[in-house]
Amino acid sequence: MSFAIIQTGGKQYKVKAGEIIKIEKFGDQKPNSIIEFKEILAYGNDKNVEVGLPTVQGAKVEAEFLKNAKNRTVLIFKKRRRKNSRRKNGHRQQYSLIRVNKIMSKDGKVLSEAEKISKVKKEKKTEIKKDK
Repeated sequence: MSFAIIQTGGKQYKVKAGEIIKIEKFGDQKPNSIIEFKEILAYGNDKNVEVGLPTVQGAKVEAEFLKNAKNRTVLIFKKRRRKNSRRKNGHRQQYSLIRVNKIMSKDGKVLSEAEKISKVKKEKKTEIKKDK
């Protein structure tokens, strides 16, 4: 199983093809648009690993942008005892959902590719029971 370690939004993520991950908000993109990550710190599989100094030049990861959203609310409550002082605040961090499609090595060879997702319509089955 091939993997890559990408850097985006000041954080590092270990990704595999076909994986859906939550990253820091990645601008205003349209859904199903393609994003390329070029800051690849390392990539490889079970047998060998290529590590960059600090990044691997030429390697890239292609991902599909799914949506922008907000996390659950984190409450910040501060209280100073015996002083009748309280403060309650909330924060919702924004994030982007992406689906990793391809992991490419530094020479342009595709190491791992995700399976295509086809939308399948669900058919409703109705059964008619007859009383005899």
